[in-house]
Amino acid sequence: MIANIRKLRSATKEILSTVARGNTVFISNRGQTCAKIVPVSENQPQEVSLAGMWKGYKKTASVHAFIKKLRAPRHAN
Repeated sequence: MIANIRKLRSATKEILSTVARGNTVFISNRGQTCAKIVPVSENQPQEVSLAGMWKGYKKTASVHAFIKKLRAPRHAN
């Protein structure tokens, strides 16, 4: 399936249902494909990484541990 950005905004639920059925959806912007949405495999590890100014920052090597440390003061009580 190919969807443009306008359809992605207006029919997000329909597009995600298509992906949930195992299909890949390509997203186009002004006629050029810019992204694809693929179903997540149960066996595929859920890897999280940071980009931009956080990429390569040693304290964020483990994103989950970094976020947990940031949120610790809120959950101290």
